Amino acid sequence: MAERNALVEKELDALYRVSQVLSSAQELKRKLHGVLDELHDHADMRCGMIALRDPDSDALSVCTVRRDDGADNPREAIRYEAGEGVMGTVLDAGHTVVVERIADEPRFLGRMGLYEPELPFIGAPIRYGNDELVGVLAAQPLDAQLLGERARFLEMVANLIAQSVGALRGLEQRQQALVSENDHLRQSLRKNYGLDNIVGHTPAMHKVFELVRQVAKWNTTVLIRGESGTGKELIANAIHYNSARASGPFVKLNCAALPDNLLESELFGHEKGAFSGALSQRKGRFEAANNGTLFLDEIGEVSPAFQAKLLRVLQEGEFERVGSSHTLKVNVRVIAATNRNLEDEVAEGNFREDLFYRLNVMPIYTPALRERLEDIPALAKFLLERISKQQGGRKLELKESAARMLLRHDWPGNVRELENTLERAAILSPDGVIDQLVMAQTGLEEAMPLRPVSAVADIDYTDESIDERERVIAALERCGWVQAKAARLLNMTPRQIAYRVRILNIPIKQI
Repeated sequence: MAERNALVEKELDALYRVSQVLSSAQELKRKLHGVLDELHDHADMRCGMIALRDPDSDALSVCTVRRDDGADNPREAIRYEAGEGVMGTVLDAGHTVVVERIADEPRFLGRMGLYEPELPFIGAPIRYGNDELVGVLAAQPLDAQLLGERARFLEMVANLIAQSVGALRGLEQRQQALVSENDHLRQSLRKNYGLDNIVGHTPAMHKVFELVRQVAKWNTTVLIRGESGTGKELIANAIHYNSARASGPFVKLNCAALPDNLLESELFGHEKGAFSGALSQRKGRFEAANNGTLFLDEIGEVSPAFQAKLLRVLQEGEFERVGSSHTLKVNVRVIAATNRNLEDEVAEGNFREDLFYRLNVMPIYTPALRERLEDIPALAKFLLERISKQQGGRKLELKESAARMLLRHDWPGNVRELENTLERAAILSPDGVIDQLVMAQTGLEEAMPLRPVSAVADIDYTDESIDERERVIAALERCGWVQAKAARLLNMTPRQIAYRVRILNIPIKQI
């Protein structure tokens, strides 16, 4: 009884020590070797070994051993398949295996030269969660006395190990899932923001594409210039996701949306208590974009007072958070955009000349839509597909007469105005067919002069392949909605065209 009590005391002390090792901040392998050290030093359990199960192959791989000299690495990579050797037997059986004298065990392989042949052997499964076997813990008691109690003790240690191993495996799985999801999102972003997804076939757009390809190779500061609605942010995305920084963050900020005091905090961050409402420390956009790209839209709206602070971080890559004297250094590529004529702003003293030259290292001009009218049909198709998805997959069709109206507009709002116009047209069309009359309801016709465009040939009103309603509307439009004149143009009688106006549900305009 005294011997049993002494053993219990020793095992309780060893369990406490093992729990401390497993709750430490060390990496897993060090923890596991520390457990074997405690078993060796305080529980009279020698020649300890922990083998973990490979989730992919189900075999056991030896993770760590405890030799008498304290070594923690197996001399070579050792694996045990289910049923192979004593360790494989524990894996296969799923329960503790106790051998009174290891030399008498026919399944003993002795691959590692670790175990004492004359001593007993105990192998306990390491189980986690829903009875999942994640490994095997093995050791040799110094004698064969009280082997049942020794086996239960090793099982308790195995249960403690299971919590650490299982928690780490779960964390690794979650991290791997996050990595996979992150990779998938990055691939999607690269696909969505690749040059192949920017619509443009005109020489002006080809020049933009070539500049993007060239500048994406380097870390040069880029200034994207052009009117509002010409897709400057889309170009910035294309530069980032086609560059070596594509795996890093892409952070955006509209400089026109914030006053100077908030802009400084937003870009550089602030310390707790730096100003009223600063309840905690906050990183700014420059820190968030470290090793990636920062897109500063509407850079021309920044006040001269703040331009000096911006110039410093662009030149040196250094800044301080608001309320801090500690200098931070970042590695950020800056892409700026503006619809202003910065040369005029410099001449008028509204924009620092040194900041302008710092930003204007590589200018890219995005052409206005009126300068690339030939792209309108492809743009309209692309935008209608996007609008269709927004409207639940609704089928939308753009008729030729409506397309002609699009081609004859000046588009002061550029692509953004085109998208808004098409969305209004889709809403106004009950059957999803967007023709000249639907387009006129959007207000587009009143906003533009109907001027001929060389890129678009006039419709052949005798072409029978063209939708009849389209031909009749086009003829009426050409003739100022005088049905008799339109009838002659279409080689019809007034009665015939009146009949078609009625059955084709064409509302008559009053000119």
